[in-house]
Order: sequence, then structure tokens, then C-alpha cells
Amino acid sequence: MKFTELTQYFERLEETSSRLALIDILAELFKKTDATTVDKVMYLTQGRVAPFYEPTEIGMADKMVAQSIGEAFGLTKDEVLAEYARKGDLGIVAFALSEQKRQKGKKDELSVVEVFETLKAIAHTSGVGSVEKKITALKELMEHMDAVSAKHLSRIPLGKTRLGIGDPTILDGIAIAVLGDKSKRKLLEKAYNETSDLGLIGKTLMEGGLEAVQKLGVTVGRPIRSELCERLPNPVKVFEKMAPPRHSGEVQNQSKSGEAQTDPGQARMTDNDGIHATYKYDGFRVQIHKNGDKVEMFSRNLEDMTHMFPELIEGTLKQIKATSVILDSEAMAYQPESEEFLPFQETTKRRRKHNIEAMAESLPLKAFVFDILYVDGRSLLGTPLNERVEIMKKTIVGDEILIPEPGIIMKKPEDLQLMLDSAFTQGLEGVVVKRPDSGYEAGGRNFNWVKLKKHSAGDLSDTIDCVILGYIYGKGKRTAFGAGALLVGLYDKKEDQFVSVTRIGTGLTDDEWRSIKEKTKGLELDHKPARVHSLITPSVWVKPEIVIEVLADEITRSPLHTAGATISDDGVKEPGYALRFPRLITFRDKDKKAEDATSVDELIAMFGGQGKKE
Repeated sequence: MKFTELTQYFERLEETSSRLALIDILAELFKKTDATTVDKVMYLTQGRVAPFYEPTEIGMADKMVAQSIGEAFGLTKDEVLAEYARKGDLGIVAFALSEQKRQKGKKDELSVVEVFETLKAIAHTSGVGSVEKKITALKELMEHMDAVSAKHLSRIPLGKTRLGIGDPTILDGIAIAVLGDKSKRKLLEKAYNETSDLGLIGKTLMEGGLEAVQKLGVTVGRPIRSELCERLPNPVKVFEKMAPPRHSGEVQNQSKSGEAQTDPGQARMTDNDGIHATYKYDGFRVQIHKNGDKVEMFSRNLEDMTHMFPELIEGTLKQIKATSVILDSEAMAYQPESEEFLPFQETTKRRRKHNIEAMAESLPLKAFVFDILYVDGRSLLGTPLNERVEIMKKTIVGDEILIPEPGIIMKKPEDLQLMLDSAFTQGLEGVVVKRPDSGYEAGGRNFNWVKLKKHSAGDLSDTIDCVILGYIYGKGKRTAFGAGALLVGLYDKKEDQFVSVTRIGTGLTDDEWRSIKEKTKGLELDHKPARVHSLITPSVWVKPEIVIEVLADEITRSPLHTAGATISDDGVKEPGYALRFPRLITFRDKDKKAEDATSVDELIAMFGGQGKKE
């Protein structure tokens, strides 16, 4: 396949505003792609030359790409940057210059493989003179491009493809192309959640069929997509939803005096008769992989974070008594002087690429390990939680840096409430409860795991993670800021789309309002993204990537917003859900993908847990 043919598909993907059309275009593309190329096509569609977890970045910023474009089309870097400032997209600049400056006579078209391998070589270029080498290599690629190809090529090194495609949509496309049915995406999704590599899934499917995909398993060094929590409002609801019914012989009887008497059968209650509970720590998720003396760590976003946390590497090598292991943990900054754990705003300072040793000294991390997913060649994903906990306790020795968090089994709501109150007293977020007999569902979000956080009657005191869908031009003094309100939404996993939930006009300082245009630079679109469903049209649409933490007074029903809006069988339209009096607390896009934001199902559960509903 020629790269020009691939970019024609990219052009169609960018122009569509329908998710169903995205799937059809991708299916058509994959049908024209062979097994030797499909993984490269998938990575390029993601703006990558490797799966997300590999630290293979092309490493070219705006100025470097601008210089490549300038050298290819006879302009200076400053002239290209001036056009970039006017148009806001280097791809559009390359497109225009290619049409204006292209000399007559068509050069040999490059294949997808040739372009991919050159971009990968750029990513691996380092050392003295590497900047000039990268610029020259991209310039030489650009000289082979037509206008459309130049546009999309320019965006790939920047990781800004503007195609608006999510992983489920790509899996839908390959399922139709190879298996003939979109519904078979689920058969591919399990393997993807356990390998985190779309290219591997596509290549394996085309070479060996569905059976080969289903044989792909957990591998140390490839992150497993994290299991996530649903929400319930209080401990009583947790036990109603999660605790299994008692066995027939294990019931409470009443004595003649009316006092409850416990049947002797209850003395034989097992862990599976209750729920498993651990404290919820406000740090960031770290998946730790150990294979011999090699340790790797990955964020929930699949980012390789190994180099950032030398003390966690040291702790893993010292405390883990297994040759190979995969652990799920929550890392938090620790203050040795006061012997206290610090809030998220302090912990997140450790996510940096420079001055790592100094930061590790001044802001050391500890990791609360709450699950084990693999040990010495054996996947534990299908192993019940209570068994995984016992294996974890035997695998981690001591608690100097890695702190085992085996949790406890709760038998009744009152005990869980006491634990929740204790969490709040300690300044923690709350409690996570799990079914003791559940396996680890990679990439899943269901009622096997539930988080309990602060709630109060009649109002909402728990924060919600939302995604910026667009911004609205400001009025008054905000006119100068360029943005005066944000349109934000949630992720609807069932439909693989983002739905609106509120507009935010408070909670930001003047400087933060000024920063909105900078934060969304390269993400602005002149049309509604295909995976966004909104009845409100902002001044500027934004590709749904930026996650923000929002606090609101309560959740209400609203015909203006699409989160949870439905049409019943009798044709009656049910209004959506909205946040009342929302304000922005902080930006969370560094540790959360947009698809990991609060789900519509979570919002509806929170609505049901309010003491008062409108």
C-alpha cells in the first residue's frame, strides 16, 4: 500500500462526523491492507510508530517539524511558524505550501512501510547532531508527498492526527474487515486489554485468525489495561449489589424474646460471603513489571514511567521474591520528616523527565500494592481475588517501599461505614470494595470493583472526571482570554462516544482561562468530532483528550445534555443528566485517558445516591 493511499483514508476519517462512518472507512482500509502492513497502518492511525507502552517517541516538536516543512518547500522556519500561528495546524500549513510550491513532475510514491520505517528511524536517532538528522529525514519524506499526504505526515511526529478515532472503533473496523461482523469486536477486545497493542492484534488476526488472537496472553513488559471501578452511594447499597445471598442454612432466626439469633451455620462463613475492602489512595496508578533484574513501570495511560521512579525499582528488586511478576499499585509521595502521605497535587510532581534523582530525594514515593496479576510464568487474571491476595502476601517481603495492601473482608455495612469514616479522617479519598471471588478483568469497569467516596444528603461532594469537548468565547474581560466557558462531557463506553454533561464558567483563574487556548492547541477542530454527541455547539470544538476534575452541587436531569439521554420503546425521549453549579478543580489529563473519565453509568449511579433528586 502506498502512503498516499493511506492518507486518502485519513482525509476521509478526518472529515466525517459519524462514528458509524468511521467504522465503515476503517473496515474498507483494513480490507485493502495485508498482514505485513496492518500493524504499521494501525500505529500510524494512532499517530505512533509503536504501541503506546513503548517509549518510542518520534521526538520532534513544532519548531523542528516547521523547519522540515520549510526546507521541503523553500521557506524559512520562521515563515512556516508565522503561518502556523495564523492557521493553528502545521498539517494545514504543509498542505497549503505543498499546493503552492510543488514543482512539476511527480516523484516516486513511497509505501506505507517505507514511511513507517523512516519515522521509526527518526524516533531512534539520538546523540550529537540528532536534531539536524531528524529534520533532514522528515524533509526528505515531505519531498515525496502530495498535498494531502504532506498534511497528515506533518501531524504524525507531533502525535496530533486529528482523526478522532478510539481504540474500540479501530477494533470494530478490523472485526468487520476480517471477521465480517462488528459484534465480534468483543472477541478481540479481551486480547487487546491483556496486551495493550492494537498492531499486534491486527497482525495476529490477519496471519493466524481469531484462534491465534485468543492465544495471545499476558507477557511481562507489556502492560495490562487496568480494571476500573463503578460507583455506589453507600455501604448498604454495596452489600445489596455485591454480597451474594446467604446459604439456606445461614439465616438469622428470632428467639422468643425477639432478639436475633445467629444460626450456627454462620460460623462457617467464608471470605466469599462478604466483600473485600481496601483504602482508596489519591496517587497515581503504577503497574510494576519485574523480569529477573529488569523492572518496568507503566501508568494507567500505558505510558512507560520506569525512568521516573528509581526508588520503586529499588524496592521491587529488594522486596519481590519471584523471578517474574506483575503488580497493580497506587504510588503516593511520602514525607519522611512528618511520616505522612501527601495529596495528589504533590505526588504528581514526580511525573517528570528531568532532575529525577533530586525529586526522588525530596519527594520519595511509596507504592501501595493491592493486586498481583502474574507470577513466575503464570497469569493470575482468572484467579479469584482472595487467592491472588494470598499469593501477593507471599511474594512481597516487608513494606519499606512497596507496601502490601491485602485489604480485609467486611461482613456487614456497619463495618464498611466505619472503615469509610476512618478513610476520611486520615485524609484519604474513600474505600474500594471488590468481590472476593472475582477475577481481574483487564480494561473492565463493572460492579466487581466499586469505589465509595464522599456523599451527603441533597448535594454532591464527590468530584467527577470530565472531558473537555470544546470552549465558548468569553464575554467582558474574558474576551481577551479567548475562552470564557468550557463544554465538557463524559465517556459512554457502550456507544464509544463522548456525551455532554455541563458547561463550566467558574473555578479557573484568569491565567488558567488564558491557558485554555494553549492547552487545546493542536486539538481544535472546525467540525464536531465523530465520537462526540452534543446538542450544544461551542465556539470551538476540541478533540476529546483533556481530562479535568470537576466538583458540582448536584446532578440533575436536563434536556440540553446528552449524558444518559435515551428514547424508550414507546418513543418517549428521556432527558439526559447534567451537573448543577460545576467548577473546575484541576486538570487530570496527565494521569488519565479520556476514556477513563467518569462513565455515564457512574453518573447515573451517583444521581440515584443523592438524598434529593429533581
